[in-house]
Amino acid sequence: MNVRVILRKAKSLYTRSRIPGVDWSVNQYVGCAFACRYCYARFLTRWKDYGDWGTWVVVKTNAPELARKHVKGKVVMSTVSDPYQPIEAQMKLTRRVLQYMDKRNELSILTRSPLVTRDIDLFKLFRSIEIGMTINGFTGREKELFEPLAPLHKARIGALKKLHDEGLKTYAFVSPIIPGISDVGAIVEETKSFADYYFFEVINLHAAGRDFQRLLREEYPESYAVLSDKEKFRKFLLELRGEIKRVGVKAEGIETHLRGWEFVKL
Repeated sequence: MNVRVILRKAKSLYTRSRIPGVDWSVNQYVGCAFACRYCYARFLTRWKDYGDWGTWVVVKTNAPELARKHVKGKVVMSTVSDPYQPIEAQMKLTRRVLQYMDKRNELSILTRSPLVTRDIDLFKLFRSIEIGMTINGFTGREKELFEPLAPLHKARIGALKKLHDEGLKTYAFVSPIIPGISDVGAIVEETKSFADYYFFEVINLHAAGRDFQRLLREEYPESYAVLSDKEKFRKFLLELRGEIKRVGVKAEGIETHLRGWEFVKL
């Protein structure tokens, strides 16, 4: 798929975050060529008239210079993009941002790309850093329907293991969890020896948009029924909570979005 690259100069790079426990977000790219069909960040297309989600990427060309600013608190990279999406292999914007960032920053990076292992040398310069990998176990038909352009499951697993083997703090972001499709127990079994802790998130069906809702309703009606019925969802969540508690990994709870953002503690 051809992706439109939009070069822009930004006024700032660090943005105050509304995510609980996070002070700042950093997005040197806006938009994402992985084009996952369920991505919550597609809301940006309401204000950025560049085309369908996944067909464009905004590049903040002066991001490395803006990264020099020192901020206090926890910084997360990235929230409306993937810092290691395909364009990064040639542009190396994320790498240059990391080079210029104050190494005293408390930094958390989230990606679904094995390209992240390229920058292990820079990660080791930070006083406090953790790297998360989005892992959902989608393979075969589900991957083709939900995220055909995203890196393969095995590649993500291998990257997370390599980061951990290099002595870096890692976490697995198990998302999106879809009832009847996601095998959370299998994901944990496959990763628990090299993930220091876990985030779990049930899919945000509302933010995924009408196209994805229609896709899920047509292809996986039972999954859609659970996500759209309060009582069925409550039962699913209780079962998921029990499953996570049984595997005994470090995690605080489960993010859900049935009635807006909610956090269910384990």
